[in-house]
Amino acid sequence: MEPHSRVAIVTILALLLYFAAGWEVGRARGKSGIEAPAMTGDPLLERAVRVHYNMLEWLPIFLVSLWLFAIYWNDLVATVVGVVWLIGRGLYARAYMADPAKRGVGFMIQAAACAVLLFGALGRILYTLATTGA
Repeated sequence: MEPHSRVAIVTILALLLYFAAGWEVGRARGKSGIEAPAMTGDPLLERAVRVHYNMLEWLPIFLVSLWLFAIYWNDLVATVVGVVWLIGRGLYARAYMADPAKRGVGFMIQAAACAVLLFGALGRILYTLATTGA
């Protein structure tokens, strides 16, 4: 059995990126003086919260697809596409914090990476079922 160490590292990096996005929410709260549970009132805080939430919305799609692709297709390719996803998420976060209207490139990079992983895994699973019956 392949240990999938590279995919595990990408998984940890994705979780660290998510942690960093949460940390940014806390920093934005400190700068704005807006205490929890309030979520509005300062554009910087609102953007930080949206970056954090959007990443949470994509993490299940990304992580499950990443692992299924690695298991059913190829660990190295899953790792490379996972790194592309991380880059896309980083670009998205940076752009959204600066100007939400410019988040598109980062969003499209991470969405395309997820599509490759998701449909690649699905295709390989269906192919395996069709050719082996198992």
